Amino acid sequence: MRTELIIGETAFTDLAGEWDQLAAKGFTATPFQTLAYQRAWWTHLGPEGAILLTVITRNDDDELIGIGCFYSVGGLLHFNGCVEETDYLDLIASNDHAERVWQATWECLQRSDVPQWTTLELCNIPADSPTRSILPALAQKYSISIQEEIMEVCPIISLPKSMDAYLESLDSKQRRELNRKLRRAEAAGIETIIVEEPHDIDVEVDNFLDLLQKSTYEKRDWLNAGRRALFHEVGRAALEAGTLQLMFTTLEGQRAAALFNFDYRDRIWVYNSGLDPAAFSALSPGVIITAEAIAQAINLGRREFDFMRGDEEYKYRFGATDTKIYRLRIERA
Repeated sequence: MRTELIIGETAFTDLAGEWDQLAAKGFTATPFQTLAYQRAWWTHLGPEGAILLTVITRNDDDELIGIGCFYSVGGLLHFNGCVEETDYLDLIASNDHAERVWQATWECLQRSDVPQWTTLELCNIPADSPTRSILPALAQKYSISIQEEIMEVCPIISLPKSMDAYLESLDSKQRRELNRKLRRAEAAGIETIIVEEPHDIDVEVDNFLDLLQKSTYEKRDWLNAGRRALFHEVGRAALEAGTLQLMFTTLEGQRAAALFNFDYRDRIWVYNSGLDPAAFSALSPGVIITAEAIAQAINLGRREFDFMRGDEEYKYRFGATDTKIYRLRIERA
């Protein structure tokens, strides 16, 4: 087994033929470990003055078995993508190789040719990641301190086999309310559009971002030029890969609500949403589009519907239960 350090964004081109194959087998296999997302985040949102450091691990047959994509800035070492825009981050390796790859990655990061860093701070680590047990063991082995804290919750729905079964799983009050809103929307003629080829994806992403900005003042202020570019690049790549689920609710040609989702590895990942509060709000378009997305996920046979970060009340009304993501912090000896 051997490791190699790649400094700079050439890692994305050097590993283009291998990255996604490994990411799909990873112990944390989410849309955020894909090459397209990692490259887009670094290109548009990498911090000023940061250095991209990618540690790759290969076995004796020269097969890629590990990718640790980090950036170093101000003495801190983070996973590429940390923190605001990326819901799940982790080392990229299979469960079978997790411990060996972390050991090799850690040893590589101690080398003298690695830009100087003092603290390894890893954000958005899923609760079930082996990283949460491997790194404390490494810290103990090398007599260095490690801290772990809960960052946020990610509410998830475990999906049944049918929409009827899903509705039966809801609280009776919520079930009646949701059925009432769905009937009203159908009677009013609300339609759901899912963006597919040959839609102009850049136009559709702009339509989505327009609704996102209208949702709240916080989202309006959050959507800077870098994040706008991220949505466009990731949207194009996901559409090409067949993993984009960009949805709109419309009435008489007017778009009122939108979801920017990923359909990846038997799960729907709700990355962000948009809503025009002034567009037929009495018909609850935000509720309707979420219900339609859940129905679509069930029809496609998906196992889970992941609302991702945030404990907004509406997620629990749809039957989601919390999972957690963590921050790990290791002070270098």
